[in-house]
Amino acid sequence: MSDVRAGHKLIKAAMSAPYLDRAEEHDLAVSWKENKDQEALNKIATAHMRLVISMAAKFRNFGLPMSDLIQEGHVGLLEAAARFEPERDVRFSTYATWWIRASIQDYILRNWSIVRGGTSSAQKALFFNLRRLRAKLWRTNAHSPESDIHAEIALAVGVNVKDVAVMDARLSGADTSLNAPMMDSETPGSDRIEFLKSDDPLPDEQVSIMIDEERRSEWIKSALEKLNPREEKIIRERRLSEDGATLEALGSSLGISKERVRQIENRALQKLKDALEKDAPAITSI
Repeated sequence: MSDVRAGHKLIKAAMSAPYLDRAEEHDLAVSWKENKDQEALNKIATAHMRLVISMAAKFRNFGLPMSDLIQEGHVGLLEAAARFEPERDVRFSTYATWWIRASIQDYILRNWSIVRGGTSSAQKALFFNLRRLRAKLWRTNAHSPESDIHAEIALAVGVNVKDVAVMDARLSGADTSLNAPMMDSETPGSDRIEFLKSDDPLPDEQVSIMIDEERRSEWIKSALEKLNPREEKIIRERRLSEDGATLEALGSSLGISKERVRQIENRALQKLKDALEKDAPAITSI
């Protein structure tokens, strides 16, 4: 209740604050920027709290406390005051609007759901406009398939249709804990997490993959032993290294031309192929 009273008090104070004309606003902004006059900053912030409250009211349907939205908008207002350049021919309210909106939107994105959504400009636009666009399209195309509505929203916002479908599903329901019981489960007491499908290979497949990788590793190790030191160095640095040394770098290191390095590499690759085919017929190339 105290928070509600504080919120009402803040709104009442904001609505009763005097407006600033252009000249007074400019003088206060200069005083704050050049002299760090705290009183000047307070006057600017107080005079523009109406703008903060108005902006916060536009986002009240996201289920977060109005007082919190106003507080975050006030943070954006102070940020705008800190960055405002009074020498530019722009009213402070015009400049501050962007910072107030951005601060409130960032707060909503951080707190609306325990699941973090996208933070790109396109994803933000989708989050804050999807409901409005859906309602608009529904009024004019009430019988259109869901896929068509998603496609039109995706085109309007500049995202792909899959992003729209995922965001629509998120906005359609509240977060659900994976530890919550399955009410319609045939096994009473089972949690949702027990029914999640894993894309990982089955245990026997994992073992098979591990054995195959170890076997390939042994084949390659054995084949490399058939090379002389210079051939092995070239193969390791050219083919088995993440960076992949250039012909020029290897030629400089070995004191030979890059064309000679290429010839040695091709010969070494052929020797490796022959060795691998002999020990593991299923492998025909590396």
